[in-house]
Amino acid sequence: MTEEEILPAKALPRSTPSAEGIDARGIDAFVTALEQTPGVEPHSLMILRHGRVLAEGWWGPYDRDRVHLLYSVSKSFTSTAVGFAVAEGLLSLDDTIISHFPEFDHEITDERSRRITVRHLLAMASGHREETVERAYAIDPVDLVRGFLMIPPDEEPGTLFCYNQPCTFTVGAIVQKASGQSLTDYLRPRLFDKLGIGEVGWQRDFSGRELGFSGFHVPTEAIAKLGQLYLQHGLWEGEALLSPEWVAQATHSHIDNPAMEGPDWQQGYGFQFWMARHGYRGDGAYGQFCVILPEQDVVVAITGQSPDMQAVLDAAWAELLPAVDRASTESADDALAARLAAGKLPPVPVDGVFTGSFAAARGNEVLSLAEVRLNGDDDWSLTLVEGDETLVLPIGRGSWTVTDAFAVSGGLDGDVGRVDVIFVETPHRLHLSFDPDAATFVAQWQTPPLHAMSLAQLRMPRY
Repeated sequence: MTEEEILPAKALPRSTPSAEGIDARGIDAFVTALEQTPGVEPHSLMILRHGRVLAEGWWGPYDRDRVHLLYSVSKSFTSTAVGFAVAEGLLSLDDTIISHFPEFDHEITDERSRRITVRHLLAMASGHREETVERAYAIDPVDLVRGFLMIPPDEEPGTLFCYNQPCTFTVGAIVQKASGQSLTDYLRPRLFDKLGIGEVGWQRDFSGRELGFSGFHVPTEAIAKLGQLYLQHGLWEGEALLSPEWVAQATHSHIDNPAMEGPDWQQGYGFQFWMARHGYRGDGAYGQFCVILPEQDVVVAITGQSPDMQAVLDAAWAELLPAVDRASTESADDALAARLAAGKLPPVPVDGVFTGSFAAARGNEVLSLAEVRLNGDDDWSLTLVEGDETLVLPIGRGSWTVTDAFAVSGGLDGDVGRVDVIFVETPHRLHLSFDPDAATFVAQWQTPPLHAMSLAQLRMPRY
């Protein structure tokens, strides 16, 4: 689909915490927890009540118009595509995988593999005891569906929970095959245009299919809109986009998962939604959240770089939840809005610049990055040399210089040079430290990307 065919994004209505019955001081305490808890780095926050945005903020260099990689919140969008496909009769929950891929019929002899259904896939209940994605790609590096089917389940499908990426990939592949479209193109008129979601992007694998289980990039407001659609039982501006029956099925537990770590990951699993101690949610690695609280009529959308995801939910339950239906004031609203408007991630401290060509030293985590060059004094720039690919980026001094999908800040810290690169369409930051005397560098991830790709490709795919 071309850019000309994508309708412009449409904003949700705005309000204030006091007007919607939430104490802004509780939201402020939640923001404080996000900023001060070790292992938590917020990139964006949007809180809705009664369908209106009452608090929103981005921590620069992230901003409201930029997409962000959702990791496994992608699964909830894939599940939504299944909801549309079921309503249109393209597939049913009790269809087997093999019924949609008859080309593999002669190869798949294991009876449990042959009995895996769409329902099992959505509930992460394929019968496998462990994640199978690496084994499946090892069997077939191009077609993950075939590789997955070639791994016999350990137990009868539907009897145990296992968080398993090929489950979501396969159910997404079924939608793509049944509709003859990519997930993005299939969802464009049914979901994105209806909700006023503009440009999006979804990473694909070697088969050409969109991943389904991960790789989806959207702005924060799109996460909030998906949550609001489910909160409204599939109704949007008076139109039933999803049936309330589908929403009910997708958002209640189909299988127990008590062996998972963390109390909010032990509450059961729906159709690509996690049940939680309060409400339910879609979540993705490093702190991407779409939290839906039906009892409070609240949606919370968060992006970030937070390895401690339980801490984010703990803060929401401790600070945000008690603020619902608690009196607020206009002055507290104004103070919260000012705080959120001023959010930023600190740049690298400035104490001069340094130049030269640097080779990788021991401890370098980006093995493909063999050389880094720093050029110029007035127009200080960074060149990352990765095989035949080079990425040239200007460096901010005491600030972030944002170009395209990258933000860079750097400076001397005593005898050590430091440059940070934020890949602002993803959660990730790369720390580069330099020894000017030895002409060497070490590159280390704050959080490593989960899908291997070059540095230049750490951004939303645009096909």
